Amino acid sequence: MTQESIKTDIKEKYGKIALSGNSECCCMPQDCCADINNSTKDSSITIGYDKDDLESLPNESILGVGCGAPLNFADLKEGETVVDLGSGAGIDAFLASNKMNKTGKVIGIDFTDEMLNKAKNASVKNGFTNVEFKRGDIESRIPLEDNSVDVAISNCVINLTTDKTKTFKEIYRILKKKGNGRTIISDLVTSKETDVQNVNSDSWCSCIDGALTRENYIKSIIAAGFLDVQVLREQLYLDEDKDKENGRRITSLVIKAVTG
Repeated sequence: MTQESIKTDIKEKYGKIALSGNSECCCMPQDCCADINNSTKDSSITIGYDKDDLESLPNESILGVGCGAPLNFADLKEGETVVDLGSGAGIDAFLASNKMNKTGKVIGIDFTDEMLNKAKNASVKNGFTNVEFKRGDIESRIPLEDNSVDVAISNCVINLTTDKTKTFKEIYRILKKKGNGRTIISDLVTSKETDVQNVNSDSWCSCIDGALTRENYIKSIIAAGFLDVQVLREQLYLDEDKDKENGRRITSLVIKAVTG
């Protein structure tokens, strides 16, 4: 699979999720897939979201496509500029706005038109005046200025990119280097990386075949220039017995790193 074919498949899959509101358990812990009647809110609670927080958000923004709740660890301050990379239907962008009491600025970045339209409509409908959504490819060029963002978050999206170090360099570029510039990422790591010859489109779009080992994932963050990389939360996603074909152990991590 080429980089472009992977991106085409991602856009198609997440476009369908945006239109249907059905996550198909993509990027959710394995237990969430045990009961197909689980609501997206129930699934979101399983990965760390607070029930009361979810009740304050537009229902259409909650699609159940994350693997953690990075904002739980972001320590947002009123007036900060926050960017959500791979913002989807806007769940974390709207939550960030609420946590800052509608102050500051929240920017969602996504490259799937259907997701952007869903998020923009929800923003207008629910009166989020400090939230905006922009189209952008986080691996190529995030459409923001250098040193312009206080906090960058991402929820199970970096693994969809083909070059993690390049993506983290883009995140580092937009973050402020003085003060408290920081990134909090929720993503999956694997005990065994998938050989490029054996990549499966569906597994890549579900954040599995693009996953790095824990060591290599952290190395990609450090190579981009970040300091003080910390694993703040760890949760089993898929054990070897349930992935008998590949024998992989998949773990969800929440990672924090700072610019200085």
